[in-house]
Amino acid sequence: MKRLFGLVVLTVALLAHPAHAYIGPGAGFAFAGSFLALIAAFLLAIGTILLWPLTFVWRTIRVGNPFKNAAARRIIVLGLDGMDPGLATKFMQEGKLPNFRKLAEQGVFRTLDTSNPSMSPVAWSTFATGVDASGHGIFDFLTRDPCTYAPLLSSTDIGQATRVVNIGKYIIPLGSPKITLLQRGQAFWKVLGEKHIFSIIQRVPITFPPVKFRGLLLSGMCVPDLRGSQGTFAFFSTQTDAGVPAFTGGEQTVLRRQGNRIRSRIVGPDNGMVRGNPRMILPLTLTIADDKQSVKMEIDGVAEPITLRFETYSPWVTLTFPAAPTVKVSGIARFYLTSIDPEVSLYMTPIHIDPENPAMPISHPSVYAVYLAKKFGSFATLGLAEDTWALNERVIDEKAFYQAAMDICEEREQMFFDAVSRVKTGLVTTVFDTTDRIQHMFYRYLDPTHPANEGKPTGGEYANAIERAYIHMDGVLGKLMTQVGDDENTVVMVISDHGFTNFRRGVNLNSWLRENGYLTLLPGSDTSGDWFEKVDWSKTQAFSLGLTGLFINRKGREQSGIVTEGDEYKRLTHEIARKLEALVDPQTGGRAIRRVEIAPEYFDGPARFDAPDLLVGYEGGYRNSWDCATGSVTRAIFSDNTKSWSGDHCVDPAIVPGVFFCNRAIVTPQPRLIDIPYSILALFGHKPPDYMQGKMIFVGKAGSATTRGLLDPASLPQSGAAPGALVSSTPAWSVDHVTG
Repeated sequence: MKRLFGLVVLTVALLAHPAHAYIGPGAGFAFAGSFLALIAAFLLAIGTILLWPLTFVWRTIRVGNPFKNAAARRIIVLGLDGMDPGLATKFMQEGKLPNFRKLAEQGVFRTLDTSNPSMSPVAWSTFATGVDASGHGIFDFLTRDPCTYAPLLSSTDIGQATRVVNIGKYIIPLGSPKITLLQRGQAFWKVLGEKHIFSIIQRVPITFPPVKFRGLLLSGMCVPDLRGSQGTFAFFSTQTDAGVPAFTGGEQTVLRRQGNRIRSRIVGPDNGMVRGNPRMILPLTLTIADDKQSVKMEIDGVAEPITLRFETYSPWVTLTFPAAPTVKVSGIARFYLTSIDPEVSLYMTPIHIDPENPAMPISHPSVYAVYLAKKFGSFATLGLAEDTWALNERVIDEKAFYQAAMDICEEREQMFFDAVSRVKTGLVTTVFDTTDRIQHMFYRYLDPTHPANEGKPTGGEYANAIERAYIHMDGVLGKLMTQVGDDENTVVMVISDHGFTNFRRGVNLNSWLRENGYLTLLPGSDTSGDWFEKVDWSKTQAFSLGLTGLFINRKGREQSGIVTEGDEYKRLTHEIARKLEALVDPQTGGRAIRRVEIAPEYFDGPARFDAPDLLVGYEGGYRNSWDCATGSVTRAIFSDNTKSWSGDHCVDPAIVPGVFFCNRAIVTPQPRLIDIPYSILALFGHKPPDYMQGKMIFVGKAGSATTRGLLDPASLPQSGAAPGALVSSTPAWSVDHVTG
């Protein structure tokens, strides 16, 4: 039976192409009937096996050869989120990235123009759809509800089942909840599928919930955890003064100890099947070993006790929460013991959706996640899987964060090479978040004067964590190129959505708006808490939420809008833009903002009216402050960034281009991210849709293009550029360009 299940799962995984085997509210949580979905997928697979001979003959007659005009029969896109061209150049020149250098010398290495705003959800949406933000409608992680000013996740809307039956205290849904991807347009791999070209897409951001197409997909960034948030960790400690009961991004439970035994509980998702939506919980017992070298952990529903050792991650543990009679919800988490004696402190990752029994759809078809889990074991499914907030809050240290990030990277590698081995013709795209997360959290090591260094280690084993992450990905590339060999029909691209720069100082735009008379607080208030707690909307013209810019409180759009359309709106946006571009940081005497774009004048796509009205392009070293991102109003406009999250890319896009490596030459010295999906469709010999805004960067068959070789270091950004940026052909390794 096990062998039959494996065969069925594999068939589902291949049936589309059988010939060749960071801040803010959560997305929400809803029961999605995963068991029924799995049974349906199982039956579909059996039907596919039985009908395959007829399907093959029919497809051959009706479609013919989908590659008859192709300049490439297989394309592999290795996405390295946040890989920076300056750092890549530096490490290549030092001989630390031999595989990247070889690919650059035999093919091409260029900077890759990113999106505006230069954020992962925006950029990867542009990669997926081939249009800018005003086409796909994703401008940030967050947007605001114009009816309430409350924050909304910009990518996904999760609702509950509309029809239910009430039986006593239970609420039984009669249908599946509606989970909607808010990204507009269609992904280019769906277009390929319509042309009968198969794709495997793994962990590309903003692909939750997965959209059906001819291929396989595992969702990436913005997949929620089991509690419906973007990642809520737990911290258990017997130390009552260890901190406040709640952290940003997590919750603390104070443990009560009786000898060597501790009882507590794990908090799961809200139970939507019971009146009042109570939280589901699992009792937890910790028993400290007599030698104080380990702790035995027992959790209700987990068959065997788990032995936890100091500063060592547990395997993924399946947590099964009873929701109603015969109904259970499954998640997975890892545990990390940060101290044993004299106090016990235990970190638990956010509870990820269990890929073997997903409570919400995280793959297409739904059985694809099951296939991966059966083959490789449990794996991280949370969109933001590396727990940056646990390190920001110093619940875990650099060692714990780095280890978790590399473990997740290893899981991704297994899936990636499985996809590469199975797809002989078609598309493979896998995005690794490792480079992005490591740079966010370890960038301070590149700048000895960074405010985030105070009270934290500045040397030791993790001082070169960013370099180590790049070297690790060089090994992944080397393995890939060995597998590809000299296959001229395979195009290999390595791309990043953006680069990186320093983040030393935060700017609270809401505080600036208050000081300049554009935002008003309620009488008696000079500050405001999160989500505009004390803002007087009847007197407020503009406000900021998220990381990308400013909204105008427009009459007819916002619930309490006061700015009229036409001349008043135009005058106000130009006035604010002009003043912001002149904003000077009193600590440094330098400008904090390079450029402000007025969205209706900058964009022309159908979603431009959903954009922040002004997009703020910061200079290197600056970004929206943490308080500003959550709609707070603080006394000071400028503040030092003291969090471990010390590097960023939410700046003027010209400062943080991504990377483009390829084994095939191109015709332009300056490729753009928006060109990649257009060019992939064209390489496969199919006309890209007219709505796509990119252009073809390759010429026909291999060898007919004109631009090859290494990037000219002099072309790298110089103002606000990341450490490692070169201002001439001679390395100039310095943080002077970014310390601002």
